[in-house]
Amino acid sequence: MSRLTPLGLALLLAGCNLAPPHQRPDLPAPSDFPADYSGDVELGRRAAEIGWRDFFADPRLASLVEAALQRNRDLAVAVARIEEARGLYRIQRADQLPTLGAFGEAGISRTPGAATGIPGASSSTDERYAIGVGVTGFELDFWGRVRNLSEAARAEYLATVQAERAFRLALIRDVASAYFGSREAAERIELAEATVRSRQEGVRIARLRLDAGVTSALDFRQAESLLTQAETELAALRLALARSDNFLGVLVGGSISEPLPEPLPLAAQKNGERIAAGLPSELMVVRPDVVAAEERLRAARANVGAARAAFFPSISLTGNAGFASTALGSLIGGDGLSWSFTPAIDLPIFDWGRREGNLTASRAREQAALAAYEGILQQAFREVADALAGRRWLAEQVDAQTRAAEAQRHIARLARARYREGVANYLEVLDAERNLFTAEQALIQLRRSELENLVSLYVALGGGAVERTLP
Repeated sequence: MSRLTPLGLALLLAGCNLAPPHQRPDLPAPSDFPADYSGDVELGRRAAEIGWRDFFADPRLASLVEAALQRNRDLAVAVARIEEARGLYRIQRADQLPTLGAFGEAGISRTPGAATGIPGASSSTDERYAIGVGVTGFELDFWGRVRNLSEAARAEYLATVQAERAFRLALIRDVASAYFGSREAAERIELAEATVRSRQEGVRIARLRLDAGVTSALDFRQAESLLTQAETELAALRLALARSDNFLGVLVGGSISEPLPEPLPLAAQKNGERIAAGLPSELMVVRPDVVAAEERLRAARANVGAARAAFFPSISLTGNAGFASTALGSLIGGDGLSWSFTPAIDLPIFDWGRREGNLTASRAREQAALAAYEGILQQAFREVADALAGRRWLAEQVDAQTRAAEAQRHIARLARARYREGVANYLEVLDAERNLFTAEQALIQLRRSELENLVSLYVALGGGAVERTLP
């Protein structure tokens, strides 16, 4: 019994962990999304089940996203940070096991006879040979200090992995947003160019009517104002297109040499699949930024345990075993067996509050990590709620604006017919043309906003399985 007691005590101490137990905090957000625009939370597929290739209907956009995931420079930095965190974790984990090393030595020394102080003494030659294996400074982790440091490194590594996945989803969202911005500008440019051509013809006819004395100079100047309005808008749209394309080029890592598929119009970009909202609690496991924040909280709590362990004695072992002899031929054998075993204990008695300060700082970092985790979760809830609201209300806006643009087309046709028949003045045509141009431009803008919102909803709900493509 007396032999088992020290062993049992050692095993008990080896299982000691002074870190606060990790428990996932309560959801700091409502248990459900607002029902007036979230609809049936189970209707449709989960975003995590939909890969980005299936989510995007436009093959050109899919090609751009794939290029960005392969060549984006900021993503390459995120991938490198994963490798760095993995290396640091392996280093820290190795401290839990003893480092075993082999050694070998050979020494020959000669002592002159005069150095012995004995008259007539002859010189002597001494030889020493040794081989063996040894362990140097292995800490017996009774209080879990090394184990908690390893757990902290592991959590930081997992947080980095999730942060890289969150960056990939954000990159997909940014590429889609820039692409939709480019498509919006291109469609609005097409509309503006057609409008410019139409109004140039209107100015030409107005000039002929003015020269013939059929109409007044006021009508001619109003026709010119319509033309300059369209020309100004066209120049602004060409600038917006250039900026969108330049930004898109940065996101995808430069120009793409191979030909890209033909783009789809904004009205055909939706794939028709509805994403299920789910419950807010699901964000705790599907959102990579939330999971990363939880891993950082886990790391902070493990560091608290390591700081607490510093108040207890640190016990380390150094030892070796091998063979030693004064003759190389008799090095290996029972007579040459040698070993040493050196335990050491270290306990700072007075360190002017250094350990207390380290523990205080670790506890503060834990509280900061907890607050950051809850803040990120609340932000995730808001992003999903905003995107769900946008899915409903932007769809209604697009539908209403589509009907408004169609109504403006009828009004413009009627105004032109009334003017040709002399029933109305050109001011009525001016207002109708201006309102039609504004309505058609607004419809394109709303379609782009609806598409961006759907991508935001996809990302806010955790996105799909993002393949890891090393640059």
